[in-house]
Amino acid sequence: MVIFNKINPVSEWVANQKKEGKSIGFVPTMGALHQGHLALVEQAGRENDLVVCSIFVNPIQFNNKEDLKKYPRTIESDLQKLDGAGCDVVFNPGTEEMYPAGHQSKTYDFGRLDKVMEGRFRPGHFNGVATVVKKLFDIVQPHRAYFGQKDFQQLQIVRSLVRKEKLDIQVIGCPTIREAGGLALSSRNTRLTESQRREASRIYQALEKAREMYPEFPVDQIKQQIIEVIDASTELELEYAEIVHPDTLLPVTRAGRNTSAVACVAAHAGKVRLIDNMYLNS
Repeated sequence: MVIFNKINPVSEWVANQKKEGKSIGFVPTMGALHQGHLALVEQAGRENDLVVCSIFVNPIQFNNKEDLKKYPRTIESDLQKLDGAGCDVVFNPGTEEMYPAGHQSKTYDFGRLDKVMEGRFRPGHFNGVATVVKKLFDIVQPHRAYFGQKDFQQLQIVRSLVRKEKLDIQVIGCPTIREAGGLALSSRNTRLTESQRREASRIYQALEKAREMYPEFPVDQIKQQIIEVIDASTELELEYAEIVHPDTLLPVTRAGRNTSAVACVAAHAGKVRLIDNMYLNS
């Protein structure tokens, strides 16, 4: 496994491999890797000749400076895990390499996609995500890029970015990997207490209940059920619960067997913010 810290060497390496006809799969991460990330790397390895993974904690997508400060950084462990998962190249740049002095971030217009749910509570977050993803795409020039479905809204933003910028990259969404109790794997889970971790599984239980109810019950009733399951916990504070169309993220107002719907939830366990989602008619 080769490790690069600078932009030009990794770009040159990829360009040389592509000249030899090799396909490139790319997995962008912020480190603190868990099995969810490694599943992306493994899928990329099955579907491409070579896998590039980036590790970069992107400061411009954090609304909360304290969250940025506390974000876990475990580079040595991450590199060991990536090597074991079959990663070929790791790109681990510093902030100055990605955002040199005088860097100006582009402002993207994603319509409603970045205004609802996460966008409502984290203004500017998705512009930060789009900025770093576009920069990484320009550096790596992959054939395929892999993102976890846990960050469902982010996945739709990236797909919109690729369409807007007319990038020749296939964006692949991969299933959420969960702990035994159903809690979606996240780098932030390491900050949960044992009690919080147990109670956080209620998020998954609420989503499963919503899937069982859809489409036999009205959407408002399904949404209320999600709220009640999560609110029953003294460890969780619900931020939002929405049932939306997977492509537009507009609210689904009427359940139907032919109406695609995704339930999306954000909740706080103490100071740890957790998000999850589930297709209701899959």
